[in-house]
Amino acid sequence: MTWKAFHNRGETLRSVIAASARRRDGILPMDVDGVSEFFRDELDLLAALQLKWHTRLAGHIEAELAPQPMDLEAGVAAGWARAAEELSGVRMILDHYRDHPVDDAMAQAVARFTAKEHHYLAAMAGLASIGREEGQWIGARIEERARTTEVGPPALDQPEDTGPRGSLIDRLRAVVAA
Repeated sequence: MTWKAFHNRGETLRSVIAASARRRDGILPMDVDGVSEFFRDELDLLAALQLKWHTRLAGHIEAELAPQPMDLEAGVAAGWARAAEELSGVRMILDHYRDHPVDDAMAQAVARFTAKEHHYLAAMAGLASIGREEGQWIGARIEERARTTEVGPPALDQPEDTGPRGSLIDRLRAVVAA
């Protein structure tokens, strides 16, 4: 693939994501300009959206876990919810084709995508190691929790305490007293 083709495929994918956010119907927008030129079929486009979803999901989970790594499961659920909020149209498409694949090849691919995502969620929450069978149901449970999680401001964007800090001696005394 040439650089121009790669760039155009990326632009088309961004247009597909924007169309999915506008339409919010869970159906692959195969009518977007460039889709038929840069994607072989529905499965190819769905795989590209799955990769985009997973990349965004991983970034949001990392951002949630970085400042407060103590409640891993809650951080993973919040990261999933934040990614679903940001890529709501893509998430609707992934959910739709998980429930209604167009053919056996798509059903198999979506089952693999889902299994890998569930294992990833469980592993990031520290509840299962990659490749262990329990990761499937633990990750599915985390996904269900994430679907009902309300997201506030991103964890890394929380305002710092800007109150009076006191002198160094006062802060040391406070730490020793605690």
